Amino acid sequence: MTIKSASTLVAEALKEIKTISPSEALEKVNNNTCNLIDIRDVRELERLGRVENSSHIPRGMLEFWMDPDSQYFKEGKIDMNKEIVLFCAGGLRSALATKTLQSMGFTNISHIDGGFGSMQNSGFKIVK
Repeated sequence: MTIKSASTLVAEALKEIKTISPSEALEKVNNNTCNLIDIRDVRELERLGRVENSSHIPRGMLEFWMDPDSQYFKEGKIDMNKEIVLFCAGGLRSALATKTLQSMGFTNISHIDGGFGSMQNSGFKIVK
């Protein structure tokens, strides 16, 4: 049995998804043209803070919260008329999550290169 490594999965996802810079993401947030979604674990948010004006959807629940047919669907959490912009701590989980949502049929979706780590120095307001 051959198992693909996590780094291989991320590399494959990065070839198929849209990656934007933190400054591009900040512009979208400031223009109110995106849903900024933090997929980090709740413990990460508690420890490091969260990005102001972002929504939190934990990675483990993302597909269920975004599926209108799921019992866990969060009605009204996301404005489907705006781009969905995902981020995690460093950009690896968000790359995989973006690929997964693309597989579900979402088309107006991207993730932030470098994640929260790069966003902290790019003008995003971090709140504790």
